[in-house]
Amino acid sequence: MKKAFLILVLISTNLLAFAQYENAKQVFGSPKLKNAVASHKLVAILPFASKISFKKQPKDFDAEAHIQKEIAMATSIQSSMYTFLLRKSNSYSVEFQDVEKTNILLKKAGLINKLDEVTKDELAAALGVDAVISGKFETEQTRSEAGAIVTTVLFGGLGSKTGSGSLTMVINDGKTGDMLWRFYKAMNDGVFTSSDELIDRMMRKVSRNFPYSK
Repeated sequence: MKKAFLILVLISTNLLAFAQYENAKQVFGSPKLKNAVASHKLVAILPFASKISFKKQPKDFDAEAHIQKEIAMATSIQSSMYTFLLRKSNSYSVEFQDVEKTNILLKKAGLINKLDEVTKDELAAALGVDAVISGKFETEQTRSEAGAIVTTVLFGGLGSKTGSGSLTMVINDGKTGDMLWRFYKAMNDGVFTSSDELIDRMMRKVSRNFPYSK
């Protein structure tokens, strides 16, 4: 009985910590936001800068494969964001540029690998859009996927996360390059978390504050 009680307390504590972490968010809106957004018609979504780190580096760590994984995550989140916004296009006051077109234009301009070396107004000019959405995804893997799956089996999914991280989304005006809006969300990385799930979880929190919502 005592052992069962201790397990229950541990699970409850983990759930509380999980909820508090998942609810951590920050929203910033510039005084220029309302007027600027009213003039926007076409918005581009850039690849999201992605960083994957480890609390304890895996024994079979491959640096080159790791870099490629971060690059793949950057475009995966970009694609998931576009899919989400396209699916709800009637809810927004602007159109979103197809991400394949965005990336082709960035490659033609020699900017696809220099997104952190140019200003947002320069990127907007190269893409022919009124604003750009950019972002950053950072995660630290604290447990192995196998260990998290064991926890899922034992506790029915409670506490089954492999790490924690954060997702930041920013809107910059295409003419001035000024940051108009910023959303930050801390989140736990579950065993089967995909970029689509990450974006869905974030956008559910964003929906009430997203500047382009009608």
